[in-house]
Amino acid sequence: MSEPLLKVCGLNAFYGRAQILFDVDLEVGRGEVVALMGRNGAGKSTTMKAVMGLLPRRHGEVTFRGQNISALAPYRVARMGMGFVPEDRRVFADLTVMENLDTGRQPPREGAPQWTPDKLFRLFPNLGEMPRRPGGQMSGGEQQMLTVSRTLMGNPYLVLLDEPSEGVAPVIVEQMANMILELKREGLSILLSEQNLHFAGLVSDRAYVLEKGQIRFSGTIGELAQNETVRRAYLSV
Repeated sequence: MSEPLLKVCGLNAFYGRAQILFDVDLEVGRGEVVALMGRNGAGKSTTMKAVMGLLPRRHGEVTFRGQNISALAPYRVARMGMGFVPEDRRVFADLTVMENLDTGRQPPREGAPQWTPDKLFRLFPNLGEMPRRPGGQMSGGEQQMLTVSRTLMGNPYLVLLDEPSEGVAPVIVEQMANMILELKREGLSILLSEQNLHFAGLVSDRAYVLEKGQIRFSGTIGELAQNETVRRAYLSV
């Protein structure tokens, strides 16, 4: 079995003195979509921020492409080919679609899918119709597409995708699912934070379930769909 693209071992993370993550272990293989699932407050976003190096206090080991990145600053992690799409989107409101895309541009990487604005506009036709529109004048779903596209302009090997289906219209959710499947076909690896089991089931190979900062389940997405005990205990509202 080949070495995983991302490997997280014994990850602990804190906000101030409050511990949020407790010995989290997970892996993402090359070309794999892995869902990190759990209710609000379970620790999904914190896990992604800790992997990316965005939390000041964390312990454990994070390995990416065979290199220990546990002590690296987020910008150095990004330059190694890890992209992060935050839940709150964070587009540049005063910049146009094209200008937002330019802020994410990085050189091509050997072995990673390569992205251009034209290629992204084929993936997201809505954006192709508004290249000069300021980010602040777009709908939430359009901003979500723009944030994903800006991250892809960095030509990453792996994208951390935080709650892509949260708070957007059903038609955008469907487009997001199709987008993730297309990215997978391109060979991109994705760690997907998600609450919606149906959405995760459409796009994911495997799943981890978090509850109170601890991994409670690890298996294929099919195994999770069939495990009513886990679903009731950790995913039902």
